[in-house]
Amino acid sequence: MKLDILAFGAHPDDVELGCGGTILKEISLGKTVGIVDLTRGELGTRGSAEIRDQEANAAAKILGVLVRENLEMRDGFFVNDEKNQLEVIKMIRKYRPEIVLCNAIDDRHIDHAKGSKLVSDACFLSGLRKVETSVDGESQEAWRPKLVYQYIQWKNLVPDFVVDITGFTDKKIESITAYRSQFYDANSKEPESPITSKNFFESLNYRSQDLGRLVGVDHAEGFTVERYLAVNSLGDLI
Repeated sequence: MKLDILAFGAHPDDVELGCGGTILKEISLGKTVGIVDLTRGELGTRGSAEIRDQEANAAAKILGVLVRENLEMRDGFFVNDEKNQLEVIKMIRKYRPEIVLCNAIDDRHIDHAKGSKLVSDACFLSGLRKVETSVDGESQEAWRPKLVYQYIQWKNLVPDFVVDITGFTDKKIESITAYRSQFYDANSKEPESPITSKNFFESLNYRSQDLGRLVGVDHAEGFTVERYLAVNSLGDLI
């Protein structure tokens, strides 16, 4: 299966939080999208890996992605090494995306920056034909995505560009609330964490509103890039 876009997240819910609106919009435009989670989020303050598995599947259905896989790396302790790079390369070569979305380049959670660099490095290595991989006994051909974009997470990083997600925020929030164990719940008896507060949940909306305000739309999501963006003409920016 060839996908237009493959979104990676260090944990289940990273993709929904960082670029859920963009994914919903691209799918509405006819693009094919998949998600790969690096870990099962087993170190999360609330819930369990098994619960997160169920929540991730529910969120994937809400977003409408075609596939969702989990590489089961160690939450909190995975590293950007050859073993993990090869696992990511297998996913890139399996789905052959034109665009890859990945975690923030700098963030509060140490897995986010690690995951971002791991995926970015794997995207480059995936294009080298002498890096050999196989899935189910079948050798894979080299494939390098044309574009790699990093979504923004906890920290208010300055985006290199934003995507207008006006009209898709309600569905984005619905996909996030599929992770019932992780976010604000007035009735929960489990320990609190930075993402379980009402303030954090409300910030999801006002952040997209603020990014939208800056470019003259209702809601937007921001991304950073590792290389210059190119346009055909100045008119493309309007």
